[in-house]
Amino acid sequence: MYKVRYSYLAQQFADPRAIFEKLAELVTSGDFTLGRPVAEFEARFAAMLGVRHAIGVGSGTDAIKLPLKALGIGPGDEVVTAANTFIATVGAIAETGARPILVDCDDSFCLDVTKLEEALTPRTKAIVPVQFTGEMTDMPRLMAIAARHNLPVVEDACQGIFAEIEGRRAGQWGVASAFSLHPLKNLNVWGDGGVVVTDDAAMDAKLRLLRNHGLVNRDEVAILGCNSRLDSVQAVVGNWLVGQTEAITAARIANAAYYDAAFRDIPGVRVPPRRPSSKRVYHLYMLFAERRDRLFEHCLQQGIEAKIHYPIPLYQQEGLKSLGYAPGTFPVTDRHAREVISFPVDQYLTRDQQDLVIDAVRGFYRGA
Repeated sequence: MYKVRYSYLAQQFADPRAIFEKLAELVTSGDFTLGRPVAEFEARFAAMLGVRHAIGVGSGTDAIKLPLKALGIGPGDEVVTAANTFIATVGAIAETGARPILVDCDDSFCLDVTKLEEALTPRTKAIVPVQFTGEMTDMPRLMAIAARHNLPVVEDACQGIFAEIEGRRAGQWGVASAFSLHPLKNLNVWGDGGVVVTDDAAMDAKLRLLRNHGLVNRDEVAILGCNSRLDSVQAVVGNWLVGQTEAITAARIANAAYYDAAFRDIPGVRVPPRRPSSKRVYHLYMLFAERRDRLFEHCLQQGIEAKIHYPIPLYQQEGLKSLGYAPGTFPVTDRHAREVISFPVDQYLTRDQQDLVIDAVRGFYRGA
């Protein structure tokens, strides 16, 4: 039993009666597929992010993939994205038939935009920046490069709800942007779910066709699509939580600030750079740590459920060998795989629990 656990779901849904009441209404209505709760959630999500359209889909992965398909991207094309990301980003690109082209990150954990242009080729058809950990890629610079090369941008903002750079939110930059509702995201549901947002009416219309078999109505098929609808059941959960998203975000930011102040005074760990132009929302709270693996084991022994995101660089995974990247191709990503450790930062964390984390880290380096 951990003194400081990583997953907060048992606390978040400790009293689900209000959700069950809404689910009972849904059951009696039989409105299970693209029902009224989905339309309500889409409207509230779009309003929350300040965009015109939100389209509920089956997962965050589909929320990346479907905009790429709507852009006509397929076999023979290349899509550029970050080397340091969860597999879903690269997997979504690969599912279109396109080839993922990776670019190393910087110490913000996001794609290093200074290395972007050298990855572009005549086959490049889109750029997918990842707002990794809840930090923002340097989107102003990235968008300028994309405009210069006439390339659409699809944001992977699955970890970045309410993140901002220069006062502009994740989801407001590309032709479309993907969000995940996975149970451990900052806005979450009881399983898989995703949302695509866009200000483009044509993209909105195409996505609504793609997610529902290409159906205009029950009897007419306009295009070949797939089955990637946000379930009405998950939309009920989303509607219960969506109004709490700002408070959840504020709590995570405050917890991260408390950690930052303490960890800056502990030799052996390094707080990542915090750009003043960015608002980070801390889906993950990550530090650079000397002797990271030994610190990780020490924390577990002290009852602190730490995590490592991710111990094996994505491009070196067996399943991505076909991309042809040799070890050492992305040195910053490699270093992060050796040095980064993640600690709980969620909205239910208490200051006493954070102090346990801080004391465990301080004790390790004092003992060492």
